[in-house]
Amino acid sequence: YLPQHLWWHAPPAAAMSKAFTKSLLLYNKILIRRLKSLISRAPPAPTSATERLPPSQRRESSTAPLDALPAPGTMDNDNNNGGCAGGGAIVCEVEGALLMSSSTFPYFMLVALEAGGLLRGLLLLLLYPLLRLLTDELAMKAMVMVTFAGLRKDAFGRLGMAVMPKLFLQDVSAEVFHAATSAPATAGAARRRRRCVCVSSMPRVMVESFLKEYLAVDAVVAPELRELGGYYLGLVEDEGEAMRRMDVEEAIGAKGGAVVGIGGLGCSFRHIFQKYCKEVYVPTESTRRRRGALHPRRYPKPLVFHDGRTAFRPTPAATLAMFVWLPLGAPLAVLRTAVFLLLPFSLSVPLLASLGMHNRMIASSLPSAGDKSKGNLFACNHRSLLDPLCVSAAAGRRDLAAATYSISRLSEMLAPIPTFRLTRDRAADRGAMQAQLARRGGRGGLVVCPEGTTCREPFLLRFSPLFAELAAGGVDVVPVALHLAVDMFHGTTAGGRKMLDPLYLLMNPVPSYLVQFLDPVECGDQEARAVANEVQRRVAEALGYERTGLTRRDKYLILAGNEGVVGAAASHDGGPKN
Repeated sequence: YLPQHLWWHAPPAAAMSKAFTKSLLLYNKILIRRLKSLISRAPPAPTSATERLPPSQRRESSTAPLDALPAPGTMDNDNNNGGCAGGGAIVCEVEGALLMSSSTFPYFMLVALEAGGLLRGLLLLLLYPLLRLLTDELAMKAMVMVTFAGLRKDAFGRLGMAVMPKLFLQDVSAEVFHAATSAPATAGAARRRRRCVCVSSMPRVMVESFLKEYLAVDAVVAPELRELGGYYLGLVEDEGEAMRRMDVEEAIGAKGGAVVGIGGLGCSFRHIFQKYCKEVYVPTESTRRRRGALHPRRYPKPLVFHDGRTAFRPTPAATLAMFVWLPLGAPLAVLRTAVFLLLPFSLSVPLLASLGMHNRMIASSLPSAGDKSKGNLFACNHRSLLDPLCVSAAAGRRDLAAATYSISRLSEMLAPIPTFRLTRDRAADRGAMQAQLARRGGRGGLVVCPEGTTCREPFLLRFSPLFAELAAGGVDVVPVALHLAVDMFHGTTAGGRKMLDPLYLLMNPVPSYLVQFLDPVECGDQEARAVANEVQRRVAEALGYERTGLTRRDKYLILAGNEGVVGAAASHDGGPKN
């Protein structure tokens, strides 16, 4: 037994509660401090010249909020370097400055989905919570590893030109772009815009095509991906290696005038801002929220063609929603296809509307099937594989035939309306179209897409006059304006498997078609080219689209590197891969 003075006496309940509360608060403070140290914080943008430089190399530097972006002529009047008036340079960071969003995750996710497939995209999505705990530099390296490891360099070359610019252009800040590329107004000197140099922590292959081709940027400073045997290793050089590889001073043109920097929330290549920029403008969070996106009509080069299946901005939440939807979307696409094939239009159209596929028809005067001289030739712009089918359903005529080119045999077999292939032989194609119109005693119908290929953006390609040459037989042309809206997947491709086009289109949660029948064009004695131009003009006015002289050949040269001609061998497989 212990002596009485060594007995343990329990403290009062109030004292225990107070001690427990203090220990709990202390533990919470330690835990919060540890969590804050794990959360990656964007380093502040440079605000002054580096103090580590020798005094003889230091430049006077100042900071200003982004509301006071450099106006034309403000930096050139006090240029003491002897450069030409009206010149100078702008060094602009891509993430958080030129682009309104400072997050690079959507761009890597787009590469993972389009170049690596769904499994690679799912892996990148599963790693997103871990990426949030890493620093910006480590998170970038991890995304590069997951996205690019094992990809062929040649395959991504097309992707960088055909797929990436669309997503980048939607996020360009109008204020920063105009400030970076505007021409300073200087009195008594030639008007010359500043030299624009963009710096980015993303790999060069992701951003260079977008910046130089569509925004007319003069130079791009970005790290290169490491490769071996034509395949990317998933490794990227650091900023120091990129600086040593290229002549930064020559790229910036620092000797030709004052250099102004526009930084983002996280500063890539901070040494460039500190050493070469006389002033650096830093965005505030409130200013970033007030930014507006650059309007498509203000692009230096219009975006007419782009490729890829992803039709949304792949943020983490949107990508998660896509993966959740896929197990439901695939059976829904099969069900929608069965409804189209098995039921008449009077039943299939309302049933498809209940399944989320919306169709709207606008018709001033819809010709009937019994009219032998008018209303049997429908000419529409081309948005997807289902264009002729939607025109037939809106007109209520299952007898309309569709002239097709470069679609898969599977799509031809599943088509609920007659189809026939064009051969790009003018005489043979004209004879085939006349034969279709002569069916049923001259009451046969025909749907043609004179553009020859699809275009996703609000532009119309040049209309081929072949369909208008049929006007010599007394057939008037009915222009049809089509507009397609999708929310998850594009149902067209220039470099992928065309046999999957209907599946991707019908997997969209709520695809919608607008079918507008316009007044017939009386051909009379007009030339075929004049008739084709008139049909294009009417369709463009009805939709608010812009007319172009581009053709199918132009599209495939840009997106796929070929002329879009399908050979005889390609027509026997499950869908040509251009």
